[in-house]
Amino acid sequence: MPAVFLAIIRRLLVLLALIAVSVPAFAASFEESVAKLANDDFSDTDEAVGEIAVSGNPLAFPIISALQDERLMFDAETKKVYVKQTDGKIIDAATGAAVDKLPDNAAAVSLNNRLRRSVDAALGGLTLLSPDTNTRLTAAKSVFKSHEEATLPTVESALAKETNRAVKQALTEARAAILLFKSDASEVDKLEAVATIRSRGDQEALALLTEISGGDQPATVTKAAASAISSIQSSLAIWSGVQNAWYGLSLGSVLLLAAIGLAITFGVMGVINMAHGEMVMLGAYTTFVVQEVIRTRYPALFDYSLLIAVPLAFLVACAIGVLIERTIIRFLYGRPLETLLATWGLSLILQQAVRTAFGPTNREVGNPSWMSGAFELGQITITYNRLWILCFTMAVFAILLAMLRYTALGLEMRAVTQNRRMAASMGIATSRVDALTFGLGSGIAGIAGVALSQIDNVSPNLGQSYIIDSFMVVVFGGVGNLWGTLVGAFTLGIANKFLEPVAGAVLGKIAILVLIILFIQKRPRGLFALKGRAVEA
Repeated sequence: MPAVFLAIIRRLLVLLALIAVSVPAFAASFEESVAKLANDDFSDTDEAVGEIAVSGNPLAFPIISALQDERLMFDAETKKVYVKQTDGKIIDAATGAAVDKLPDNAAAVSLNNRLRRSVDAALGGLTLLSPDTNTRLTAAKSVFKSHEEATLPTVESALAKETNRAVKQALTEARAAILLFKSDASEVDKLEAVATIRSRGDQEALALLTEISGGDQPATVTKAAASAISSIQSSLAIWSGVQNAWYGLSLGSVLLLAAIGLAITFGVMGVINMAHGEMVMLGAYTTFVVQEVIRTRYPALFDYSLLIAVPLAFLVACAIGVLIERTIIRFLYGRPLETLLATWGLSLILQQAVRTAFGPTNREVGNPSWMSGAFELGQITITYNRLWILCFTMAVFAILLAMLRYTALGLEMRAVTQNRRMAASMGIATSRVDALTFGLGSGIAGIAGVALSQIDNVSPNLGQSYIIDSFMVVVFGGVGNLWGTLVGAFTLGIANKFLEPVAGAVLGKIAILVLIILFIQKRPRGLFALKGRAVEA
């Protein structure tokens, strides 16, 4: 028994001796790697980054992160390296000990483009095994972009342990990117890597394959890369068209929201209301006032600010619209030129009133959390604020259609639109219908301002940006026809977004205007002409 105990003790002493020897050696190795950063030489820094990244030292991530953010400082005389932490404190990079202040001659460790790629790759490798899923996903994407060969073992190790589907796919793509540029990778591995990156199919995959197609690669790999490039380019062209179509739908929803109230007043009353844009502007400023009150008094309700602003903007714009009709418009029926001039002058008055009350500068209207951010659908990006505006526009359109079809006011409005004299002879108070119609159109313009406040600058000139486009939508779709306004808004929105990349923003709008003029020559009443004796007369 004593012999057995002696043997065990002897082995423990040997193990302790090995640990005692290895720990100082490891510490010295890490300190030597950190010291290379003080040479301020790109090659030495690159070598040090690689050594620090694989050291396993807990200081590795703070050091490399500080290097990326230009917070890593060195003293050329003492060869000391320091980390300026995000909270302003300073630590010794080699030991982690706190330092009171930096030496007077301390300078930031320099970086070049190659070093930045190395740093990105090192940080990616350090976070690939993080317990947080989003951190691992971000790290895998970073490694894909840098495709540094030194991170391959870490990527493969992380890939073997990964259970999350999205992260696993990102790691697979990162491994493929590394193998493509790995000089001693087998031809089979490279071909599999090309196939993996081809299936990704985005701009980053295209750039990666383009980069290797001109390099020193086996003929089969070059051929596979060329085929993948052609396939990705075709796919991206289709996705680009889909993205433009989405932008067109988004623009069309904005035009529809701005024009739908104008279509009602123009159709029922025949009034060219140049102050319609100012109703939109008043709705946007109502949203601003609501958010200011909520920010200062009820900050917990900020996410509900738009829901509160919608009915208030409608009521404010509707009340002002009724007031305008009762005090100005009612005296100018049958005199289109005077109506146009009067409403144009009124628009200038309203703009100046808003400038006096709120100032000439843009006002900040924030996005609630549920309207912030974006998501990817295939190869297109969809922002939540545009998506919600599209849904909101279609909801307003549906409610308005239901109101016109199933309510007494809607029936009276349709009767006055089709034949004003006959409607009056049937006992309909056309003057009351005119006032309510103008108020309804103005109110809808007000809630359009609520939506536009989320995607445009809230300023006294907000409405002027949409008034001409709104008139084009109404004339193109058919005066007084809501379905025509819907089709016209989305048609013009999509056409505009497809013309912009080819002709530019200004020439694109001019081309749209010319096309509308030519169309009106063939169909003077627009896409959907109203039916009725007065209309046809």
